[in-house]
Amino acid sequence: MGAGLVPFPAKGVTERMKVIACYKWVLDEADLKVDAKSRALLTDRAKYKISEYDRNAIECGVQLVEQVGGEVIALTAGTSNAKNSIKDALSRGPAQAVLVKDELMGQADSAVTAKVLAGAIRKIGAYDIIVCGEGSSDEYSQQVGIRLGQLLEIPVISFVNKVEVKNNVLRAERKLENGIEVVEVNLPAIITVLPDINEARIPSLKQILAASKKPVQELTVADCGLSNADLEPKVHRLSVLGAVMERKQVRIEGDVSEMVQQVANIIKKEVSC
Repeated sequence: MGAGLVPFPAKGVTERMKVIACYKWVLDEADLKVDAKSRALLTDRAKYKISEYDRNAIECGVQLVEQVGGEVIALTAGTSNAKNSIKDALSRGPAQAVLVKDELMGQADSAVTAKVLAGAIRKIGAYDIIVCGEGSSDEYSQQVGIRLGQLLEIPVISFVNKVEVKNNVLRAERKLENGIEVVEVNLPAIITVLPDINEARIPSLKQILAASKKPVQELTVADCGLSNADLEPKVHRLSVLGAVMERKQVRIEGDVSEMVQQVANIIKKEVSC
């Protein structure tokens, strides 16, 4: 792994685009177990992975530069454990990676995460597009991208399921409850993408091996212009408990019309309670 970032051509020298894809290293929800008595989450045997939504963000950035030229920088912030994510992230297409490492990030909320990412982005320098997942697969707060835009004072387009760039203008389709909204903004800008924007690629063996040769830069909170006090979260998590689902175990018998009526009566009774 290299010690620093690869220099990017100055604006105007080429048509190449610089994209920063942000991602989070999270527990794999498939490995989580729940204690039957306390409902506490058992994470001892759980592995970590790049958040599913952030895989779409990385893929979006890579597809954009494949179309118009340029490079993607993968950016993450976390504890020392997040270093294990770098090879996976780079195998998905980014040319280099930046990791902000601090053990206090283990308790970071959306506000702290956005501040740290913003500081790292200022350290990276000029960019065209920042891509985030619409939310992380562990908490899904849907706040980091919006907060990041406010801190960097650039426009944010959320709920993006289609995007293209032409002549320094980003055109995106936002998938809303009541339809599709088409938005255009001048670069630089941030987009937060939905899972259906693409299908994240599965890295080949060649890409996985090549990832270990790509440059990586590790930053501290101080490098990002922040202190430990800046990492004090606004939201404090008191506990996380598994949901309890109790079945009614109601048996319905009879012909179709009778069973339909029984189901309707049960639902009506539940709603009125």
